[in-house]
Amino acid sequence: MLASGLLLVALLACLSVMVLMSVWRQRKLGGKLPPGPTPLPFIGNYLQLDTEQMYNCLMKVPPSREMGVAFSNGERAKQLRRFSITTLRDFGVGKRGIEERIQEEAGFLIQAFRDTGGAFIDPTFYLSRTVSNVISSIVFGDRFDYEDKEFLSLLRMMLGSFQFTATSTGQLYEMFYSVMKHLPGPQQQAFKELQGLEDFVARKVEQNQRTLDPNSPRDFIDSFLIRMKEEKNNPNTEFFMKNLVLTTLNLFFAGTETVSTTLRYGFLMLMKHPEVEAKLHEEIDRVIGRNRQPKFEDRAKMPYTEAVIHEIQRFGDMIPMGVSRRVIKDTKFRDFFLPKGTEVFPMLGSVLRDTKFFSNPEDFNPQRFLDDKGQFKKSDAFVPFSIGKRYCFGEGLARMELFLFLTTILQNFCLKSPQAPQDIDVSPKHVGFATIPRTYTMSFQAR
Repeated sequence: MLASGLLLVALLACLSVMVLMSVWRQRKLGGKLPPGPTPLPFIGNYLQLDTEQMYNCLMKVPPSREMGVAFSNGERAKQLRRFSITTLRDFGVGKRGIEERIQEEAGFLIQAFRDTGGAFIDPTFYLSRTVSNVISSIVFGDRFDYEDKEFLSLLRMMLGSFQFTATSTGQLYEMFYSVMKHLPGPQQQAFKELQGLEDFVARKVEQNQRTLDPNSPRDFIDSFLIRMKEEKNNPNTEFFMKNLVLTTLNLFFAGTETVSTTLRYGFLMLMKHPEVEAKLHEEIDRVIGRNRQPKFEDRAKMPYTEAVIHEIQRFGDMIPMGVSRRVIKDTKFRDFFLPKGTEVFPMLGSVLRDTKFFSNPEDFNPQRFLDDKGQFKKSDAFVPFSIGKRYCFGEGLARMELFLFLTTILQNFCLKSPQAPQDIDVSPKHVGFATIPRTYTMSFQAR
């Protein structure tokens, strides 16, 4: 009885201290933080959030482990980002070599679609296999066979993890990772999938270590291992094993899911708007024809195609909240004060759907990216790759993939839905960290 009484007193004392610290902190920063509801101790403003509509809720009012190039901050982010950009360029990104790699992979995809014989299929893994093989050839030095069971397992794990981030439980997991990783629930499956992906990358690293030639790097992993050896005596180095595994996983994951999901959403929009697909066919036939593969340089002569791709990205809004960042020092933003360590979200979707830049933003309208003469028109509010020093450095690769894959597919096929256009639901399945389109089937009919 005494023990339980003491435990209750201790618990109440702990809660009281937390409340007092929260109130003290709020008073100290009073009038300095941006406006918003008063947070509670530990759970913050969670009770005021609608986790089923996290993005919309945050517009009205995921801490990572901060390793790897995508989620780190400060000096670690700077070093890993600089190294990643340089190494990707060394392996052809932004050069003719990577275009040929994309064209080759597009050829495998076209054959896979032909093999379906026009049957209605779910395009999800067809697209993710193809897109993933482009980044795989850079980070792992080779592509996977489309029927490789381990490869398909990896794709399923990535898709599951990506979709989980858009669910209400996924938002809880991101916000309260340290607690929820110990509780039962669907987050355990997501954690298992992420761990499976990390274990796969770790095995790849071990394989490269055994056969490494410092004078002849074969892929991103080799280049990182060489840099680790060069900095082994540097006590402040950011080039160590955990950063290698997670940076490689960041590149593999992001290089697979974002582009493949954008294409999947794009197909749905084209079937919803067959008049747009018809105009794409006309421009492809006029500029490229049917007898050669599309080239990235064709883009300059294809303003309508460019406008459609931009509108697919704007409407799809793949990463609406952006990737969270942490303020590395006390920062003054406009008239507000952000203390060191504050987590911020760029909220890219607020710009992509801003009526000041895009009239009727809920409508799919490629014409918004064309001028009166039918030429492509840029918009400063088009920021799906984020903006500033931490913009997505895979932007160039993603642009090339979207153009070459879309034009190659439409050069060879017409897209058909089992539903009439007016019955196709283009609203997202989930919107959280990511925007996830609804599952659907479609037919690729040879032209």
